[in-house]
Amino acid sequence: MIGSTTPAATGRSASRGRIDKRRAILEAAFTVFAVRGYAQACVQEIAEVAGVAKHTVYNHLNDKENLFRHAMAAAAESALAENLAVVESLVVRGGDVRATLEDVGHRLLRRHCDERSWALRRLLYAEFARFPDLLDVVQGGEVNRVNDALADRLARLSLAGGLRACDPVEAAEQFLALLTGPMETRSRLGARPVPEAELRAVARAAVDTFLCAFAAGPARGA
Repeated sequence: MIGSTTPAATGRSASRGRIDKRRAILEAAFTVFAVRGYAQACVQEIAEVAGVAKHTVYNHLNDKENLFRHAMAAAAESALAENLAVVESLVVRGGDVRATLEDVGHRLLRRHCDERSWALRRLLYAEFARFPDLLDVVQGGEVNRVNDALADRLARLSLAGGLRACDPVEAAEQFLALLTGPMETRSRLGARPVPEAELRAVARAAVDTFLCAFAAGPARGA
């Protein structure tokens, strides 16, 4: 019959709607927590931002503490996906290793310094005493997976002769440290927007130092 809806289709639609509503709640929760902090944020405001009833928030996430944990985890997963996409683009074309590393470094810095990423880190720092397990959720998984993905790309680059033979995990750790290390001071923990020209300068300096240690060439000490 034209226009009829099967039970399976109805079930899929209901499931999709529930997932979308949960996503909206988590995004609204992160926005409110980022502005208010955990203590001052209220579920009613989160419900209003999400466009749902307050009881709907409780139906999905039970309580404020659980809501905070899941909102932080969702924001961290989103940041992870963006960073992995940048790292996976690290493919040298035309043999210009320096230009490729500078481009990837600059794009990683842009994500590191966007407002959402700073909000995530500020919330983690502010609420660490109350939620110490979130350190692994927010930073542990993200840092490890980004570092592993970058190590894989650097290992391929080394095998292709673009970098000297090295421990790729160590090289990835050092490259990320050179990129992000200066940014807390330069941005004043995210309070100061860092201009594009400055981000590019930091990326360029990071690559300069990185290649001093890892550029392909004669063995050191030869």
